[in-house]
Amino acid sequence: MALLNILEFPDPRLRTVASEVKQVDDKIRKLVDDMFETMYEAPGVGLAATQVNVHKRVIVIDVSEDKDQPLVFINPRIEVLDQDEYSYEEGCLSVPGFYEEVTRPQHVRVHALNKDGEPFQIEPEGLLAVCIQHEIDHLDGKLFVDYISNMKRQRIRKKLEKQHRARA
Repeated sequence: MALLNILEFPDPRLRTVASEVKQVDDKIRKLVDDMFETMYEAPGVGLAATQVNVHKRVIVIDVSEDKDQPLVFINPRIEVLDQDEYSYEEGCLSVPGFYEEVTRPQHVRVHALNKDGEPFQIEPEGLLAVCIQHEIDHLDGKLFVDYISNMKRQRIRKKLEKQHRARA
């Protein structure tokens, strides 16, 4: 396994729409393993392949307290089951140090393939539902900062660009 580099906002590669995985093979399974290692090390609760500059529809999530319930979603699709929404304070490994309220559908069904390429579906709630929607947004080239005001987004962009220059 290997730690992967996580792209940070405003890197334009984060806006790339990921392509569907045609076949779940050893290369995809290695990507999944590397993504889990990277996510746990960061530390985070979710990671999309787009965030590590691999533009395939793959996400990994583990919202458990003990980090012992890893979930893999390959080619995930969301089906909104009702229009009730709720707000959740979201953060992101690609937007480090910033948290903002984002409103999302409360009741969804997710269709995906697992690490073995087998189809499954779940109806997540709470943090897991938020996390899955957040990560699928990454696969579609969206970030949680797209849900906030332009003024707040620009403030975050400037602060992160300043941090990037200081590290360079």
